[in-house]
Amino acid sequence: MVLFGCGAAAIAGATTLGGLSGLGLLGIALAFGLSVVVFAYAIGGISGCHINPAVIIGVLVAGKISIKDASIYIVAQLIGALLAAFVLQQILGGQIAGFKPGEWAYGSNGWGKGYQNEYGLNAAFLTEAVLTFIFLFVILATTSKVGNSTMAGLAIGLTLVLIHLVAIPITGTSVNPARSFGPALLAGGQALSQLWLFIVAPIAGAVVAAIVWRTLDPKGV
Repeated sequence: MVLFGCGAAAIAGATTLGGLSGLGLLGIALAFGLSVVVFAYAIGGISGCHINPAVIIGVLVAGKISIKDASIYIVAQLIGALLAAFVLQQILGGQIAGFKPGEWAYGSNGWGKGYQNEYGLNAAFLTEAVLTFIFLFVILATTSKVGNSTMAGLAIGLTLVLIHLVAIPITGTSVNPARSFGPALLAGGQALSQLWLFIVAPIAGAVVAAIVWRTLDPKGV
């Protein structure tokens, strides 16, 4: 997700090179969403393709994974995100004309003065929490016994596309602490100082979604 989603944003998001227009909002949203669709079907049978610490914590609260397994997943997700951000850093650094990373480089998330449409802290937190709530609710519903598991990957990926269409102008869209962690760690500066929100808000939204799902579905289907 970091390599394809953040890569699309950082490399081709708004550039015009050699007569080629940038991807724009829709293109970046599709890059993130399609990365989930592709890998849900590629590794879903192996690991469930959670690739998101907030999702793992939500699934843990929903009673569908052990604390031990959840911990292993989260560590792996953070390592993967950091490695992907490093690859992206190396690619961008290979520009012959030279690359100078500014604030919120490598597709980092953020808010406030100088970031995207300059939304404030409260709007950023609310956006990340609510959209993560929706994201996890869709995941729990589509992968449950009453959902259509064969179409779960597509439904989850398309939900992420919709989420990005709303949130990119606000926070760059996280709903995934690992996705924010990798780029922020390498970008430093404001991206790193604002990272806490993209850990706390998605986890809060995921926990509430898990509680709501368990309330609606007490039998754990």
